[in-house]
Amino acid sequence: MLQKPESGALPILRAEGEKDGGRDGETQALAASQEAASPLLQETPGEHLGARREEGPAEPALAPRGARTLAAKASARRRAYRRLDRTVAELVQFLLVKDKKKSPITRSEMVKYVIGDQKDLSPEIIARAAEHLRHVFGFELKQLGRKQHTYILINKLKPLEEEEEEEDLGGGGPRLGLLIMILGLIYMKGNSARETQVWEMLRRLGVRPSKYHFLFGYPKRLIMEDFVQQRYLSYRQVPHSNPPECEFSWGPRSNLEISKMKVLGFVAKLHKKEPQHWPVQYREALADEADRARAKARAEASMRARARGA
Repeated sequence: MLQKPESGALPILRAEGEKDGGRDGETQALAASQEAASPLLQETPGEHLGARREEGPAEPALAPRGARTLAAKASARRRAYRRLDRTVAELVQFLLVKDKKKSPITRSEMVKYVIGDQKDLSPEIIARAAEHLRHVFGFELKQLGRKQHTYILINKLKPLEEEEEEEDLGGGGPRLGLLIMILGLIYMKGNSARETQVWEMLRRLGVRPSKYHFLFGYPKRLIMEDFVQQRYLSYRQVPHSNPPECEFSWGPRSNLEISKMKVLGFVAKLHKKEPQHWPVQYREALADEADRARAKARAEASMRARARGA
């Protein structure tokens, strides 16, 4: 699975899917795998996560009235994006629940029960929901024919026991997808993420940390009792925090079993970018790959030496 997930202050809508004049908007959006509003890289002002930034000439100062108008427009865009984000998360949950009956799902059902008056945005909403389903839950949203607005979900994950690196995690593919999402968040936040950031990421996925989810059980319990106890995640109080805060980091088991390059590749896939877009994380991932290669070479040399001495 390591599709390895998985993004900026509310929905990131900067990458556009490829155009295909022979398809309708919905099929086009699905086929192009338009960039999803991943909750991984919810950047705050000044937090650039190592990405390259082009330095351009300073913009002229705006008059107070122009600045207020610009701020009002930006606020309106943020509200629209937040609403779109909620709709995408609700559609993901709707599709997962409908799939339990293994019956086809029609676009008219999506519009009636979830999308509502955002019908004009349905191609984008459905495409982004498809991205979340693919990367987090391991399902592909498949349209049954170009002219039919009927869909089914197809499980695209290998059984977990076939995953060589994660064979000890236990559970199904969605559990692994959730773990990779959390590891990606931690990595892109500088190798630690506040507990509140992790819970907020889950909410953006439409998953409530303390509420039962039919794929994850109780997500907070899964994270705290399984991922932490199995040493995939480390959990500790932030030193000198007032009020007290706790944070997650990669556990020793993740450091041994899951490469940073694969996690960075997952993040890059969500953003339709190359891993080099985040130079800080990319250099760290390259160093991690080199360390792994050296450790593997030492282990193989030791095994050969023991074989010769036997």
